[in-house]
Amino acid sequence: METKIILVTGGAGFIGSHLCEYLLNRGHSVICMDNFFTGQKKNINPLRGHPDFEVIRHDVTLKFHIHCDQIFNLACPASPIHYQFNPVKTILTSTLGMVNVLENAKQANARVLQASTSEIYGDPKIHPQTESYWGHVNPIGPRSCYDEGKRVAEALCVEYNRQEEVEIRIARIFNTYGTKMAVGDGRVVSNFIVQALKNQDITVYGNGKQSRSFCYISDLIAGLYKLMNKEDFIGPVNLGNPHEFTVLELAEKVIQITDSSSKIIFKELPADDPTQRRPDITLAKETLGWEPKIMLEEGLGHTIDYFRGLLNKKL
Repeated sequence: METKIILVTGGAGFIGSHLCEYLLNRGHSVICMDNFFTGQKKNINPLRGHPDFEVIRHDVTLKFHIHCDQIFNLACPASPIHYQFNPVKTILTSTLGMVNVLENAKQANARVLQASTSEIYGDPKIHPQTESYWGHVNPIGPRSCYDEGKRVAEALCVEYNRQEEVEIRIARIFNTYGTKMAVGDGRVVSNFIVQALKNQDITVYGNGKQSRSFCYISDLIAGLYKLMNKEDFIGPVNLGNPHEFTVLELAEKVIQITDSSSKIIFKELPADDPTQRRPDITLAKETLGWEPKIMLEEGLGHTIDYFRGLLNKKL
């Protein structure tokens, strides 16, 4: 495949840093843009010596012009603890930031892949979720800054494609986990692993019967790359692992794999927390030839080893 100049916004984040590494390994030149609100320098430090890797500290809500061939837009806090910290900023990142990304793409004649989310489906009324489902989202709830921001971002992508002929791709990403997750990012997998490794109580919200589908990071990155480079296909397309587990089952698996003495405790379920979440990936299979390969036990093993190493360094 032809070598390209690729901009990754949010490139120092969990997904972004894995993507930067993946792109470099395939011979591309990579520009990592991040404001380091949730992105971490340590995620990209191993890449800094690479001759085709560049880092720019910049916020997508401010205009920019960077010559590139492709843009992966991953710039947005993705866990409730972070996107609810400054809800207005979250909305602006997904809307004004999206406009700035698309304007840059228009000027540079670049293709944009928008990292959308399964959260656009809200608390779904159909199961599993297909791309044709319009969603069931509370527009004024505590999660709306993220959910509705991402929905508007998809609309902006589609209209820039129709009106300005900007090439776009839309990926709806389901729960993703793996190495380089932050210790305190508030995601369920990292929370459970850290609590188990510390032999602390594992906090399950609600009765734990709400379901999730967990996709390992390497599978997601492969899907994003396939989507970006697929011709004549805009999406949106679901990228996630269709194997469904309850939150309680996840907690029990983490305890088992870590051989932890942690006990499971239950707390009140946060407002608007989805009761079910599982992707229908038929479209990804048929159009991209993509489906995840890493099952939960294997992925948890890699992730637990990573967090064990992090926590041991802090001792």
